[in-house]
Amino acid sequence: MIAERLIALLLIAAVACARADEGKTRSNSGFTELPRLDSSFGPLQQRGETATGVNQYTSQHIFESLPTGGRIALQRKESDSLGEAAIRQHMRTISRAFTSGDFAIPGFVHATSKVPGTAVMKQLKAEIAYTPKDLPGGAEVVISTKNPLAVSAIHEFLAFQRMDHRTGMH
Repeated sequence: MIAERLIALLLIAAVACARADEGKTRSNSGFTELPRLDSSFGPLQQRGETATGVNQYTSQHIFESLPTGGRIALQRKESDSLGEAAIRQHMRTISRAFTSGDFAIPGFVHATSKVPGTAVMKQLKAEIAYTPKDLPGGAEVVISTKNPLAVSAIHEFLAFQRMDHRTGMH
């Protein structure tokens, strides 16, 4: 109950910050303007930082589709024990949330209530396993299922993540 309230407060604060700083992104020297054609990326990165607890520009996401599902990995680019601990906690949090069919965190990060693939993943939640694993510099969640419809939904979810986070194939 306390954790849910804390998450709700963080989400409210993040939305307020994103609105106040829309079109800007953090850099080592403060805020810098983003190119006008890419005005949604800075706020996405800020919401991602709120959700994960780490700066998205100094971390690396991987959204990899696999034959039985896929994996989401997040690692710090430089040694950072506090950031690594935050990532590991985040991966455990989303693993529990996704297992229960709760995809509010990706909805918050991407500012949409309809993240591709999640409706089917929620419907088939009993057939999908989410396994968090520590990695050097961070952690991952391995997503696995034997249901072909679930695999397709997971791949759709991961493809959207790759596109919106601009990670290319990884």
